[in-house]
Amino acid sequence: MTQLDNNGQQMKGMLGWIERTGNKLPDPVFLFLWLILALVAVSVMAALLGISAQHPSQLDANGNPVIIQAASLLSAANIRRFLVEMPMTFTYFAPLGMVLVVMLGAGVAERSGLFATAMSAFVKKAPAFLLTPAVAFMGMMGNLAADAAYVVLIPLAGVIFAAAGRHPIAGIACAFAGVSGGFSANLLPGQLDALLLGLTQTAAQTIDPSFTVNIAGNWYFIAAMLVVFLPVIWYLTDKVIEPRLMPLTASNAGVNPSSVQAESGDRELERRGLARAGYAALGVVAVWILLCTMPGTPLIEETAAGGGRLQPFYQSLIAAFMILFLACGWAYGSATGSVKDHRDIVRMMSASMGDMAYYLVLAFAAAHFVAMFNWSNLGLIIAVNGAGMIQSVDLPMTALLLVIIVTTTLINLFIGSASAKWGLLAPVLVPMLMLLGVSPEMTTATYRVGDGATNIITPLMPYFALILTFCQRWNKEFGIGSLVATMIPYSIWLLLTGMVLVIIWIVFGLPLGPGVGTTYSV
Repeated sequence: MTQLDNNGQQMKGMLGWIERTGNKLPDPVFLFLWLILALVAVSVMAALLGISAQHPSQLDANGNPVIIQAASLLSAANIRRFLVEMPMTFTYFAPLGMVLVVMLGAGVAERSGLFATAMSAFVKKAPAFLLTPAVAFMGMMGNLAADAAYVVLIPLAGVIFAAAGRHPIAGIACAFAGVSGGFSANLLPGQLDALLLGLTQTAAQTIDPSFTVNIAGNWYFIAAMLVVFLPVIWYLTDKVIEPRLMPLTASNAGVNPSSVQAESGDRELERRGLARAGYAALGVVAVWILLCTMPGTPLIEETAAGGGRLQPFYQSLIAAFMILFLACGWAYGSATGSVKDHRDIVRMMSASMGDMAYYLVLAFAAAHFVAMFNWSNLGLIIAVNGAGMIQSVDLPMTALLLVIIVTTTLINLFIGSASAKWGLLAPVLVPMLMLLGVSPEMTTATYRVGDGATNIITPLMPYFALILTFCQRWNKEFGIGSLVATMIPYSIWLLLTGMVLVIIWIVFGLPLGPGVGTTYSV
């Protein structure tokens, strides 16, 4: 079906073409199946041609660099792996468990009426013109909760926008841009900083064995990213994205927007329910604080240093959100009458799993494509050779950093994991730029700009299929092309804005964090 704008006219321009072309693609499940077939063919050709790359950091038993060879997916070993490990490939797919666990609690909070009432109350109290920046800010700060931000904040943004009488997919796009496009932007360092800067330290020690970094090594830079990205996402959402979204009608609506509005029932019961939900939330928070401070500190790794001490806490946030939503939804429902006994809770949790049926099928196909891409070694070869190309180009320092950003965005289309990419690129880029006078922390900050910009436009990003599912709950005709076309303006402007930040930091020599500069002296 041809997509129309708000005036009933066929969409024009590049975004309209992308949307129409992308929507001609097959259903995402079969798209992944076709991609798997293409990947198999490419892997066979790459293996026959002997395509390879030298691993930048790993050595074999004799001390020689490890050579990464392209592996045919039709080899006996990979065929066996495909068939024998099929259950594990599916069940170990990283987003799957997180999504299902959180949705067990979120289903209770949604079906008890808590989300609708709370969002309605939020919208009534918050100035309408601040709704978009509030969602964008919440999205970027939500990265402190790691992957939980994808499965918690993004669908809630659609509900918030719908409750305010705005297009719910605009809310989803705004939150997606904040959570994934602004992946590194935050006011506080978190687990991503500990992970990336840990890899940076290891790479830097090839030049200076005594070199150490701290988790706040990019603090000022990522805070500036949030401050700058916020108005960009705000403007694009309100002025570019929402005006071009197709209106929800009886023919295309997957969810009736009015279903998220608070019912005009007993306001006293609703207020009592919200109060009980608030007490339940405080109780869950108190439990998590206790787990971080009680003897033995279950959620603090006492033997670790720096940000590593909080790693168990960060990893527990998926469970925390599930328990939080479950407790709050149950408390709210018990006050309003939507939950009469434990059987209602089980029914609501079961219904929430029913809503995820399509995602389960999609995740099965996506999990196998991602796994097989890794088995072929093509992703590693692309990353290593891309880094080698950068190293061979003699450019001014600012231009070289911009090339690193662009290269990272391209590699990010194939390898979604920030740590996996940086684990391959850091051993080449960090020592190289140290010898050219750039601090390891500045190289890391440069990488982070490119790492986030294209997250939101690549179907290989593990959560892309989930975001598409969220959109299709509101508009059943919303396809891959629609989502890519919606997110491209964010991707372009976040990339350009991040590049400007890098240039400013290099030109003015601004500190990246406490005691950390942009330059390095050998």
